[in-house]
Amino acid sequence: MNQNDNVPLDDLDKAILNQIQSFFPITPRPYAAVGECLGLSEEEVVARVHRMVQEGVIRRIGANFNSRQLGYTSTLCAAEVPEEQIEQFIEVVNQYPGVTHNYLRRHRLNIWFTLIAESTERLGEILKEIGEKSGIAEIYSFPARRIFKIQVDFAL
Repeated sequence: MNQNDNVPLDDLDKAILNQIQSFFPITPRPYAAVGECLGLSEEEVVARVHRMVQEGVIRRIGANFNSRQLGYTSTLCAAEVPEEQIEQFIEVVNQYPGVTHNYLRRHRLNIWFTLIAESTERLGEILKEIGEKSGIAEIYSFPARRIFKIQVDFAL
C-alpha cells in the first residue's frame, strides 16, 4: 500500500535521516550543514533527500508547532472503511492541509487520522466534507482531553 515499503536505504541515507528528523539545522543552507556533519557535499545531501521524497521515504520536512498556542484545535478521527474504498478515502483525507498524519489499523475502525483546524466548527465542517466526498458517512471524532507531547525519533 505504501510506495516506500521496500525502498533500499544505504548507510548515508540512514545517516541523513537520523540527522534531519530532530536536528534539522536552522541556517540559510541547512543541507550544507548536514553535509558538513556527515562528510558529504550539499549537492549530494539535496539529491539524496529529493530521491527519498520521490520514493515516499520522506513524507514532509517541516516544523512542528504547538497548534493550541496558535489558536487551533485538533481531534483524532477514525472511520470504518471497506477495504476496496481505503485508497480513495485516504486520497480524500489527504486533500486537507490540517491532516497531520493517517494510518491503517487492524480494527473495525481501520483508518485513523489527526485533524487540526482553527475552530471546532471548522473541524466539523471538514469531517462532513470528507464524509460527503468519500461516501463514508460515519467518521468518529475523539478530541483530546489532555495533551501529551512526546519526541519520537526513529534511529536508523
